[in-house]
Amino acid sequence: QVQLVESGGGLVQAGGSLRLSCAASGLTFSNYVMVSNYAMGWFRQAPGKEREFVAGIRWSGGSTSYADSVKGRFTISRDNAKNTVYLQMNSLKPDDTAVYYCAAKISPGSWYSGYRYWGQGTQVTVSS
Repeated sequence: QVQLVESGGGLVQAGGSLRLSCAASGLTFSNYVMVSNYAMGWFRQAPGKEREFVAGIRWSGGSTSYADSVKGRFTISRDNAKNTVYLQMNSLKPDDTAVYYCAAKISPGSWYSGYRYWGQGTQVTVSS
């Protein structure tokens, strides 16, 4: 029922930029609590490392959260009409190389947990 479709990954040189997008479909909200708790985020996983939180955004109010490693370089945003979340990545570094996953949650809690729905992942490679 719920599907997340990602796009925008690719190969870029250090210092360059990429914009990832993720469109969500199939989500319905029964009450204001669920709407308030609806959030989307981005995670990434590099070879040999665990998946880590990158950025998140709440759907209704638009509040955001970022990992320290990307703060000031990455920007997460949303388009409610298109039910789509974006990740603008600037000043990319080789350490940003990873598979990036979008995710969605409808439960309360921290920015880092509780995501129930996941995209297929898109590869981002930053060369030096």
